[in-house]
Amino acid sequence: MTYPESGIAPEIIVVFSLFAGFILLEILFTKFFAKNGQTREDATVELISTATLSLFTQPFAVAGGMYLGSLLFPGAQGLLEQWHFVMVFGLFLIFDDLTQYWWHRLSHTVPWLYKLHRPHHNAPYLSIRVVYRNNLFYYLLMPGLWLSGVLLYLGGGWVYAVYIVIKMAVIFGAHSDVRWDAPLYRVKALHPLMWLVERLISTPATHSAHHGKHSADGVTHYKGNYGNLLFFWDVLFGTAKITRRYPAEFGVENLPETSAAEQLFWPLIQLPQEDVEQTA
Repeated sequence: MTYPESGIAPEIIVVFSLFAGFILLEILFTKFFAKNGQTREDATVELISTATLSLFTQPFAVAGGMYLGSLLFPGAQGLLEQWHFVMVFGLFLIFDDLTQYWWHRLSHTVPWLYKLHRPHHNAPYLSIRVVYRNNLFYYLLMPGLWLSGVLLYLGGGWVYAVYIVIKMAVIFGAHSDVRWDAPLYRVKALHPLMWLVERLISTPATHSAHHGKHSADGVTHYKGNYGNLLFFWDVLFGTAKITRRYPAEFGVENLPETSAAEQLFWPLIQLPQEDVEQTA
C-alpha cells in the first residue's frame, strides 16, 4: 500500500468521507441526532465502539494479520503484486467478505458470539450510527480482518484500497435509513436491474429485514440476510429473504434488558440475568 505525505492512506480518506456523507444525509433527512426510541446509552455505545474500532481494533487486527503472514509465508511478501486485479479482488471477497458472512451467521447461532454482536441489534432503529456498533471484542476476533492483513502482506494492498471503498460504501448504504433503493423499486423499468442488484449486494431493504424486531411482521429475517458486501452469499447458502419492504420496528425481542457497559465490555461486565433465546 502506498501512503501520501500525510501518512493517511487515500482509501481511509475516501471511506471516512463516505461515512461523513451518510451522516450528513441523515442529518438532513432522517433526524440523525433523534432516532426513534433512542436513549443516552445508545449514543454512548455507538461513540465508544466506533472510536475503538477505528483507532485501535481494525489497525491492530490488520497489522497482526500482516505479522502472521510473515510467519506463515516467509519470503512471500509482495507475491500478489504480479497477480491480475480480478484474482486478488476475488481473494478479498473470499477471505474477508465470505468469512465475515459466516462469522456474522455464527454470531446469531453461538450464544457467546451473540453476546458480542447483540449491541449491533440492540438499537431500536437502523442508521449509519450502528454500522460499527458492536462489543469491543467482536471485531478483534473477526477472522476477515486478520486474513485481510495476511493478504496485504502478500501484496494485495492497492487492490484492497479499491475493495474496502466499495465494501464500505455498500455497508454504509445498507445500514442508513436514507433508503436509496426505495425510489428505484418504484420505477417499473428498473425492476430487472433491481432484481439483480438486490441479489448481488446488501441493500437497505434486505439488511433492514435482518434488523427487524418482530419475526411475525412478514418482513423481519433476523436469522438470515447476513451478507455485508455481497448479499449473494445469502442467496448461495439459503439464508436470503427479499420482500422489498422495511420492518416497522427495529431491535431485539424476547431478551432481557442490558446496559451500555455490558454491551461494550461483556464478558468482563455481566448483568445478573439469564439469557432468553432470540426467537426472531
